[in-house]
Amino acid sequence: MAQVHPLVPAYARFLSFREFFPCFDAAYIIETKSLFCGVFMLYTLCFLLLFILILTYSQDAAAFAAQGFLLWYAKMIPSLLPFMILSGLMIRMGLSQRLGNWFKPLLGPLLRCRPDVSYGVLMGFLCGFPMGARVAAQLYQAGKINREEARFLLAFCNNIGPVYFCSFVLPLLGRRLVMPYVLGMYGTALLYGSLLRRTLFRRLPKPPSKGGLLRKPVTASAPEQPASYGLLANLDDAVQSGLQSIISLCGYMILFNLLNLIPHLLLPGISCWISPLLEITGGLNQLGQRCPLYTLLLLPFGGLSCIAQTYSMIRDTDLPLGEYVIHKLILTAFTGLYYLAWRCLFPHLFLL
Repeated sequence: MAQVHPLVPAYARFLSFREFFPCFDAAYIIETKSLFCGVFMLYTLCFLLLFILILTYSQDAAAFAAQGFLLWYAKMIPSLLPFMILSGLMIRMGLSQRLGNWFKPLLGPLLRCRPDVSYGVLMGFLCGFPMGARVAAQLYQAGKINREEARFLLAFCNNIGPVYFCSFVLPLLGRRLVMPYVLGMYGTALLYGSLLRRTLFRRLPKPPSKGGLLRKPVTASAPEQPASYGLLANLDDAVQSGLQSIISLCGYMILFNLLNLIPHLLLPGISCWISPLLEITGGLNQLGQRCPLYTLLLLPFGGLSCIAQTYSMIRDTDLPLGEYVIHKLILTAFTGLYYLAWRCLFPHLFLL
């Protein structure tokens, strides 16, 4: 009998193994490498184009960057920084659960969640974007909620704030009615959260019964830090954390407003339609009252700047950004269905 070379069985096993794991196929590796090279080449060309446009049209670039800085200074600092500091202080001092308990009669039947989760819902809806993502990440890192509860909060609580919506968006659009738009902006988000609670997140910990004890959640993030009960120590931590977050948001506002330079120069006819997809506030200023429905459908999504700012808020956790983007797209579709129903049921009042 002819002897078989000892490497032949090993090679045969490798061929069989490769059928089930194509990543060991040389052609697959080359194809994947080519794809990555193509993506990096695209990034390089985009950055090079932006550099050329900035150098060539320096005055326009400076105007867009200044607009982003002014929006951050005039809008985000007074409306977000106080909430960032106060919310961080409440979480550090263990007061979020108490506040969540106060709103249990309102949110309990709808979301069936624990008090700390109710606190995250409250902050996300009242304080405005990106406080929903920040509070969810802080509660998760502090061990107040588990990972599934943080994902649940991130799915529907990171929205445009009601003060921004009622004082900036509705006057910009020149709308006379208020409540139908508020319901479309926040009622659909609450409805989506309620549906998620009964489907994808149906196994979340339920709120304790009256007089029951809260079970401490198991967190997969960084280990819980020892509690510090000093008011000044917690206040200093909250201020430092809030300042760090608000400064990072400044960079995002400047960068994504600066990106408006590309459609402004290359696609001047449709730049006002593209700008809100990059940065929502500056883009809405350019869009004005041209298409109110388009504006109202953009608000739940928030634009690319909002996604980048959300990443900044959750980057120190293992919360998935891709899942957040998918939920925002679904919520945008829900909002579209709401306005479709309004158009069909009350056509004489539609978009008044």
